[in-house]
Amino acid sequence: METTKENMQGAAQSASAHFKSKVGESRHQKRLFLVAGVLGGMLAIFGIWYYVYWTYHQDTDDSFIDGHIYMISPSVPGPVIKIYVDDNQFVKKGDPLVDIDPREYEARLNQAQAEVASSSASAHQTELDLARYAKLYHENQISQQTYDHARSAVDVAKAQLKLDLKKEAIAALHLSYTKIVSPSDGYVTKKTVELQDYEDAGQALMAIVSPNVWVTANFKETELRGMKKGDPVEVTVDAYPGKVFKAHIDSIQAGSGARFSLFPPENATGNYVKVVQRIPVKIVFDGPASSRPFLAPGMSVIPIVKF
Repeated sequence: METTKENMQGAAQSASAHFKSKVGESRHQKRLFLVAGVLGGMLAIFGIWYYVYWTYHQDTDDSFIDGHIYMISPSVPGPVIKIYVDDNQFVKKGDPLVDIDPREYEARLNQAQAEVASSSASAHQTELDLARYAKLYHENQISQQTYDHARSAVDVAKAQLKLDLKKEAIAALHLSYTKIVSPSDGYVTKKTVELQDYEDAGQALMAIVSPNVWVTANFKETELRGMKKGDPVEVTVDAYPGKVFKAHIDSIQAGSGARFSLFPPENATGNYVKVVQRIPVKIVFDGPASSRPFLAPGMSVIPIVKF
């Protein structure tokens, strides 16, 4: 009798445990379904947002900071006698950079000035002579030929004076070239000149990088749809993670980058393989350059265009 009772109690307990297990499994499944539904809804919302966002936005990582780079080179040859700047120094427009030895060019200018003085005196003397010959000619005391020679002498003297004045101007210009100044505000880069170096005309001494920079973004030709001048752009720079710079499209180049390369592709010969071309887009930062951190040509950026 007691055994039967124990068996009944065990069966009841087993049934109760089984029921609780089933209830627990049901609740767990409901939680899983709920979590799955919430995640599915979030993914669907994110997918819709992603589709809508990139329908009206476009980005590219083929983008770099660009700017004006002025290559500094002498216009006249000569030894370097003074250097005013050092690497990465900031200079203003008109600041002195390098002096070339001016002595040879000063001597040339002095010689040209002396020639001008001589030809000027000769021209003045021929005019005086012509005035006297004109009086004698009208008094029939000299021949027509003598008078014509006097007039020709004046013309020759004036032509020589004009030529000497041009030589003087050229000599003065060459002398001014011995003082090399900065063509723009900017930073000194790639400085290679040293004291007493003999520099030829056109030889690179350094470069001046302007602080006024912009972004050159090379978008695929299939990504230009809808882009136009003035569209707002958000720019992130690899050097400043998390910082967003406001900008706008300034212009779109009238031609692909490959078309203006040193050796553009010749599609009219051989087998042709279609390649999606990239079009450079100039993006200008909003606000003055002084409001932005240091940005230099060549830095990698990612622009996001909204259109």
